[in-house]
Amino acid sequence: MSKPTHHVVFICTGNHYRSRFAEAIFNHHAHRLGLPWVATSRGLATYLVPDHLTLSPYTQHALRERGINLRLTAEEGRQLSEEDLEQAELRIALKEGEHRPMMRRMFPQWEDRVEYWQIGDEHIISPALALPQLERRVLKLIEDCWLKTRPKPPPLPGTGPA
Repeated sequence: MSKPTHHVVFICTGNHYRSRFAEAIFNHHAHRLGLPWVATSRGLATYLVPDHLTLSPYTQHALRERGINLRLTAEEGRQLSEEDLEQAELRIALKEGEHRPMMRRMFPQWEDRVEYWQIGDEHIISPALALPQLERRVLKLIEDCWLKTRPKPPPLPGTGPA
């Protein structure tokens, strides 16, 4: 596969659970399909996550269960920067009600240039429900990225005919 030419950034609050899961799922499938895309993930308030919690145990378990290498996400959470927003072709925040106000406060010029999904944090919705929901959204995003460069849908799990 050639070097990725397109970049998506997944944005959440602490960059230790949802966005890191989305990043690894996206990178796993993009690499497997030879898509010229790469994902990163960032947080809007990484200071809220204690230093010893580098990657959510829910995320670790879910990725291992799917046979996805943990190295497809960063080793630790990272704070979102202006540069991250500028470099990304797609910017996805994982919960509009939670992240839009933070974007408005921290990066007002970017608030309306972010796509907002509706995946709640672990204190709102069980990871057993949230992570499969997030995975379906990421797989749909992979399909959309594929269709930008290829005529037929990619062979992804759970996206074929019912």
